[in-house]
Amino acid sequence: MTSASSASPARSAEPAETPDKPGDSYVQSFARGLSVIRAFNAEHPAQTLTDVAAATGLTRAGARRILLTLQTLGYVETEGRLFRLTPKILDLGFAYLTSMPFWNLAEPVMEELSAEVHESCSAAVLDRTEIVYVLRVPTHKIMTINLSIGSRLPAYCTSMGRVLLSALDDAELDATLGSAPLYAHTPRTVTDKDELKKIIAQVREQGWAMVDQELEGGLISISVPIRNRQGRVIAAMNISGNAQRTSAKQVVKSFLQPLQEAARRVSSMVAQRT
Repeated sequence: MTSASSASPARSAEPAETPDKPGDSYVQSFARGLSVIRAFNAEHPAQTLTDVAAATGLTRAGARRILLTLQTLGYVETEGRLFRLTPKILDLGFAYLTSMPFWNLAEPVMEELSAEVHESCSAAVLDRTEIVYVLRVPTHKIMTINLSIGSRLPAYCTSMGRVLLSALDDAELDATLGSAPLYAHTPRTVTDKDELKKIIAQVREQGWAMVDQELEGGLISISVPIRNRQGRVIAAMNISGNAQRTSAKQVVKSFLQPLQEAARRVSSMVAQRT
């Protein structure tokens, strides 16, 4: 694992750019509806109509129509002038989780692994330049932010991110590393693109990644891939711990073998189900 920009990204000063539209197949109203949903986060759980319009770049009239539609469908509720999401919005995320056999198979294996090593264990998938947590078995609190299912961290300076980036071809990796700023979160963070490519090439060769306090001081983690029947990397699994309790060398010595064995078990079960 590794810590990040934040479990819920901070709101940008400018409205998010609209992705390239694939011709006539692009449904702009649907895209605008999703942008309204994404406007709500941990820093902005309740917002006025004006807030939502400013965050999304929509007109007040456009934002109002979308919010009222979401309210009618039960995804948004109001309290005075404030709008907020309802628990029903979780249906959208859990539709993804329940559509994949990996998550239910991995959870008991990760619980056993965490109990064996007495450290936190997580699983994540790659979403462009970020990793998204899909499973987590926490033990000690070792980060300044709270991680849960759906939390996002930058891929380039997290161990799970580097495992997932190592599965990309060279063109995809170049595009991914070049599509977002590479910030130094700690004095140890590698931000040079060429150096990152060398590190990721090594991860690809050895089959695991280690990150030592590159995203948050005191946090160390080691990760390995989860593969499907075709051998394609579909997720990453990690063990994370406190650098004050264990060194990077000790993490490899103590945790790599049980982590790899857990990943093999999950990959084998996924192969049987897909």
